[in-house]
Amino acid sequence: MDNGTFYTLGVGPGDPELLTRKACRILSGCPVIAAPRTASGEMLALDIAKGAVDLTGKEILPLEFAMARQVSARQAGYRKAAEQIAAVLESGRDVAMVNLGDVSVFATAYYILERIREDGFETLMAPGVTSFSAVAARLGWSLTEMETPLHIIPASADLDRALQLPGTKVLMKSGSAIHETVQALERAGLLDRAALVADCGLPTEQVYRDLRKLPENLSYFATIIVQGA
Repeated sequence: MDNGTFYTLGVGPGDPELLTRKACRILSGCPVIAAPRTASGEMLALDIAKGAVDLTGKEILPLEFAMARQVSARQAGYRKAAEQIAAVLESGRDVAMVNLGDVSVFATAYYILERIREDGFETLMAPGVTSFSAVAARLGWSLTEMETPLHIIPASADLDRALQLPGTKVLMKSGSAIHETVQALERAGLLDRAALVADCGLPTEQVYRDLRKLPENLSYFATIIVQGA
């Protein structure tokens, strides 16, 4: 019996209408859907996919990952998930793993795909709409112009240095450090060129064009765009 194929699918940041036709086709054809599950039982990427494709009758394979700074803890989660998926693939069934945004940008699914591929299984990546592309569209902004570079910057970067880069900056994964990010923007004199969208495309979406007025607590899924100078 041949092994199954492992698919990683970007489901976009929140709006089910942003799923590609390719992602929908793969989801419809795969008997097993793998999806990250939080400690509280939430499976956001799966919920978004369900808004676009009828998944009735599919086997759902929940994957749990440690939201930890320690690399060893994260790696252990990736290994366990890869083992769970490999067991299904060895039975001859295809598995599609859903991932928020795109599968090549800060994507948990890609860490799994690397391990599955190294184990000799066939893999395929289906791209999705990135959160920052959706945020730019929500704001009515262009990310780039003819000679404007684009920088995608995680919160772990040296923001004081990164904000000196020319062009548009996308600041992602600030999480609980969002106010420290705003302070870095203020030091760089860029507050008036920045805007934030949280939970883009979800019912809980929030748009802030003045970062001086952010609430104390903000969703983890918050993306800031700083327009290029």
